[in-house]
Formats: sequence, C-alpha cells, structure tokens
Amino acid sequence: MPTAPVSPPRPQDAPAAPVWPASAQEVPGGGLAVGGVPLAEVADRFGTPVYVMDEDEVRARARAWRAALPGADVAYAGKAFLSRAMIRWIEEEGLSLDVCSAGELELAVHSGFPAERIVLHGNAKSPDDVRAALRLGVGRIVIDGTGEIARLAALVPPGARQRVLLRVVPGVTAGAHAAVRTGMDGQKFGLSVAGGEAEEAVARLLGQPRLELVGLHCHLGSQIAGLGPYVTAVRRLVPLLARIRDRHGVTFPELDLGGGFAIAYRAGDPAVDPRTYAERVTGELALECARFGLPLPRLTVEPGRWIAGPAGVALYRVLSVKSTGGRTFVAVDGGMSDNPRPALYGVRYTVRLAGRSSTAPGRAVTVVGRHCEAGDVLADDVELPADLRPGDVLAVPASGAYHLSMASSYNMVGRPPVAAVSGGRARLLVRRETLADLRSRDVGE
Repeated sequence: MPTAPVSPPRPQDAPAAPVWPASAQEVPGGGLAVGGVPLAEVADRFGTPVYVMDEDEVRARARAWRAALPGADVAYAGKAFLSRAMIRWIEEEGLSLDVCSAGELELAVHSGFPAERIVLHGNAKSPDDVRAALRLGVGRIVIDGTGEIARLAALVPPGARQRVLLRVVPGVTAGAHAAVRTGMDGQKFGLSVAGGEAEEAVARLLGQPRLELVGLHCHLGSQIAGLGPYVTAVRRLVPLLARIRDRHGVTFPELDLGGGFAIAYRAGDPAVDPRTYAERVTGELALECARFGLPLPRLTVEPGRWIAGPAGVALYRVLSVKSTGGRTFVAVDGGMSDNPRPALYGVRYTVRLAGRSSTAPGRAVTVVGRHCEAGDVLADDVELPADLRPGDVLAVPASGAYHLSMASSYNMVGRPPVAAVSGGRARLLVRRETLADLRSRDVGE
C-alpha cells in the first residue's frame, strides 16, 4: 500500500472535527443516509454526479456562529455555495451575506434577501457590479484599491452616501495553499499596512463626501486551522485604527476580519471552533482596543466553507475498476469538472461506499474522474472494498463548498444538480445542466 503523506501538526486551538453531517447514519442492510434519506435513493432519483446538501446541518452551523458571536455580524460568504434555497436558509438564520459579483448580488436580492445586509467584495469590480450594488442598495462595498475610490464616488447619486470598508493587508501568512493566502503583501488583494498604502487610501476616502468609510476589512486566506493568524491580524489592525484616529480624528465603528475557517476533509483533520474563536479573537480585540483607548468596533466575520462545506456530500457511480502499473484505479462519472479542488490545491478527500454493505477486505485505490487529464484525481490512496464494481455509489463528504461554485462544463459534461435533504425528504434545489443547455449557448456562424 502506498504511504500516505504525513499531515501537519494540528494547532492546539483547532480540534479534530467530524467529516460527515451530523445526520449521517448507517442504513439497515447497508449503505448510508443523510438527513434521513438513503444516499442510494438520492442517486437513483436525481442521477449522478449529484451534490446533496443537508439543510439542517447548514442551519445548525449558521446558528453556531450566531451563538458564539451574538454581538457581531456574521456574513455568509456566498462564493462557497449559493442558491435560492441557501439564501433563504441564511436569511432565516439571521446572517448577513457577502457577494463578489452582480450575479451573486442579483440572485440574493431577487430571492428576497435584504440588500442592506449584503457586502460586495472584489479586487476588480466591474462597472456593472458597482452599478448593481448602488441600484439595489447594498449595505457595504469593500474598497480594494485606491483606484476604486474616485470611480465609485462618481457613480453614487448626488445627495447620497455609500457606506464602504477598506480592505487592508496586515502582513499575515495563513492558509492551506499558496493560492489562497491573501493576508500577506505581494498578492492581488487589499492595501498594505506596513507599506503605508492603507493609510493613504483612508485619507483619500475621508475626502470623498459621497462615501462613508465605516471601518477596515481584512481576509487572511482559506482553510486556516489555527487562531494565531487572526490574533496577529488584530494586533496589527488596532494600532492602525489608533493612528487613523490620531491623524484624522475618526474612530471607525466596524472591523471585518473575514473568514477562511478550516473544516475537516478527512478523519482527524482540524477545524476552527466558533466558541474558541470568539474567546480568543474578541478577547484580543478588547485588550488591544483598551491599550490604545479605542472603543470596541462591531466585529464582522465571514464563514462560508465552514457553513456549507460539511453540509454537502457528493455522490458518484463507479464506471470502471482497473489495475495497472501496480495501482488500482476506480473511475467515476464525475471528476475535475464538478470538483476542481484536488487539481487546483492538492486537496485530499475521503470516500466511502454508500449504496450497499460489503464484507470484502479493503484495498488502497485511487478514485479518478472521467476527464482527459492525468490530474483528474478525486481521492488518492483511499481504502475501499475489494469487491467494488461498476454501478456502485460512492460518497465524498465535505463537498458543500467550492464544488458547484467552481464547477465547469469541461469536455462538455454538464454541471451536476443539487438536492437538499431534511427530515427524511429530498428535493431538487438546482437542476442538472443538460446537453441541450450546452448546445443552446453556441449560436453558430
């Protein structure tokens, strides 16, 4: 059996977390159920690949952040997964929402989400993004660079004021992969604290009568397991708030520390606990503000993956089992078009047989997709029953975030549907993208 890579040490403030939704349970006679619905039935009803979202898990995880930070603003990061149903769940649980485009924004508002509880992000907002935000009345727009200031101000109607946050870079390296580390200098997001660009932008913003700068924003990265980076960010941002007060006589009422909270993808992986985060980070914020004589700003956090990821399970059917070159490959009917994260970030998932029981011994296999790429690998070196055969249903947990939102139609394979489960019932949230859908976009010569 190939040797699995050694996982990095788990931070002491990041305990191991469950991989499957809390509702996951064995089905009598074999198989697995989520939300009271056997996954084999979901696969039969909606076809495969299919994403399964446990509504109760989403709601419970949203409530966990609300309970841990009752005085804060918890904004769900819609880029993780967004649909009309998800928007409704988040709204009903009292969360705010952050979006990154006019498309996400329009879907949210047209689904009934209050625009004043929406934050618009983006390092390169298009004019359409900004016009939609102003037309629909979003609560906050995050300024990412000095070039945005005058452009945004020029679009604000006379006599109106748009509330904005300034995204700053505290110089903190955090995140599970270089491609998702956004809190350090030298990447495309925000303005440097150490280099002085952040303070320069503050001065420009305060000179714009149509823009109301209400606070600072930072986002350190993604899949951050420990709390140390967030504490360090607080220690670098509060002195900046104090310098702004001393220089301009302005005290900002808001501080957005972003998200990036880790979840478990495999057994034993660490994950951030909201209560521990609340104790460590808000405690540090209170200490730093007292040290500089500042009032406590209203904190905003932006969990996306943490809420959606563990609530989702991806289902596939086995197409073939092949042994060659000393390895066994299990090919399924999906792959990098519905989950590009292993190819992009080297993410490792666990996989289990979901449609039946098996008494066969386990063997190490590599689960691969159907696409014409050697890198189309969903899970490497996972143990599955030796009697695995075509037609079997496989389940991949922690598949609720950055799967559908990053899916493509590579090889003209349509994107999978999304089904919600709750209380023993399953319903379709997002339909499958069909071959007719793909053909309809080609308008010919």
